[in-house]
Amino acid sequence: MNERNTSIRKTMDAIVPISRFNRGEANKIFDEVNARGVKVVLKNNAAVCVLVNPERYDEMVAALEDYALFFEAEQRVKASGAETLSHAEIKREFGIQDQDLEDAEVEIE
Repeated sequence: MNERNTSIRKTMDAIVPISRFNRGEANKIFDEVNARGVKVVLKNNAAVCVLVNPERYDEMVAALEDYALFFEAEQRVKASGAETLSHAEIKREFGIQDQDLEDAEVEIE
């Protein structure tokens, strides 16, 4: 099967008509979401809902939060007008070698 057919198949597997919910297949659909990660619910041939498993949802929320923090930090740096240094410049300035960082244990919350 070529790549295009595989892509179409994945897309079709991700679609679930709302009529399946009306037929009492919710548990089966939720099992499919847990197995595949995502389902798009269609009503009258239009997407009305996207179902994702909780782990995938947590990953998506974490990514959005990380992006928001990155964006805020970037805006603050631009607004401050302060000079920024690259990672390599910081290591050079403080005499840090790559091997010094390999064994460093860092906990970020």
